[in-house]
Amino acid sequence: MPSTSSTPKRNPPFRAEHLGSLLRPEKLLQKRADVDAGNASPAELRAVEDESVREVVQMQKDAGFHGISDGEYRRHMFWGTFFTTSLHGMTEVKNPATSLFRTYHPSIAAYLQMTNNKPGESVVCTGKISHTGRSDNLEQFEYLKTLLPEEQWGNVKLTLPAPEWYHMRLAAGKAYPQDVYAGDEEYFKDLAEAYRRELELLYEAGLRNVQIDDPSLAYFCSDKFRQDWANDPDNHLTFDRQFEAYIALQNKCIENLPSDLHVGIHLCRGNFAGSLHFATGSYDSIARTLFRTLKVSTYYLEYDTPRAGGFEPLKHLPKNKNVILGVVTSKSAELEEKSEMVERVRKAAEFVAEGDIAAAAGDGGGGGGVGGVGDVGKEGRRKALERLGVSAQCGFASHSKGNDLSYGDMVAKLRLVREIADEVWPGEA
Repeated sequence: MPSTSSTPKRNPPFRAEHLGSLLRPEKLLQKRADVDAGNASPAELRAVEDESVREVVQMQKDAGFHGISDGEYRRHMFWGTFFTTSLHGMTEVKNPATSLFRTYHPSIAAYLQMTNNKPGESVVCTGKISHTGRSDNLEQFEYLKTLLPEEQWGNVKLTLPAPEWYHMRLAAGKAYPQDVYAGDEEYFKDLAEAYRRELELLYEAGLRNVQIDDPSLAYFCSDKFRQDWANDPDNHLTFDRQFEAYIALQNKCIENLPSDLHVGIHLCRGNFAGSLHFATGSYDSIARTLFRTLKVSTYYLEYDTPRAGGFEPLKHLPKNKNVILGVVTSKSAELEEKSEMVERVRKAAEFVAEGDIAAAAGDGGGGGGVGGVGDVGKEGRRKALERLGVSAQCGFASHSKGNDLSYGDMVAKLRLVREIADEVWPGEA
């Protein structure tokens, strides 16, 4: 399993990271619109996609990044086509009824408000889940391999949607037919087996760096969502027990995978078109369970605004895991001050080091409190920094339309991330 080593994985993750999605060029957006309107062929779109991916790969290399992605340029939304192309038993619903959803789910609530109560397309289980043997993710990875030397294939970052995405957002009892699955345990078992098969196919092709994009777990930081969950009489698990159930599902998805496969998870608070976010709340309420029971190697955490709270929860980080600090926002063009971001990274390391001291003293890591930082010493800070990196807080285009900044603004943000990393960890990738 990816997180059983006693020391944290490195390279990947790298000191300077981004979260996978990058702003699409206008030519790509226009060609996709032409295809949708029947004015261009899929082959023409593929040619523009190929050209755009080549260009964005070169941009990442020029900016000094090693965890190269294709910008998610072949996807319309961050979750891509995994649920519909790679899974038997899942069906896309184009015009679903509002009653299909948990309308208080942060992203659903925001979307309903934006669209005058008209939910977008969704995917529901309609039969037994298994892997189809086909993977669009694999095709995306194979093209990236043609653009990089073989010794760099293991650095390529490929993002996957969280397995619980089409469970949590759907109303209780609506995720699958009761005559197909008697309960969540059976449903999660088949879903995890199919997810593992996807990862196995990618690994066999040479992929060694996976990032799970997960808005669902981040929403458990929200006090409002916690209250709304408690007020829903159809939920058969408490808020905290549901969080633990999703952690267990993810662990099943990545169990028994090769030890050299790096698996990280990005906890997203929402990143819709126009830089919209969906949820607020610090990591305090979930940190201990998240860091100590979810068996990934790396956590990509959003820390660009006060809505994510402080760095205190990092005291629960085990010594064999990494955190990539998303201190540079991807939602606006304003460029952060490098010295301030460097200081924030160093401050985060203080809390990680304090947790190490507490763990060594038998306090379980962090002692459960979030008090002031003690004297952790130079060596304590150095060791803590070894488990950290820096990134933009989220992708720049989880939705194809992207966030409210220009391509040039995005490049400036990425270069800033690289400069921060170079100052904190000189000479490291």
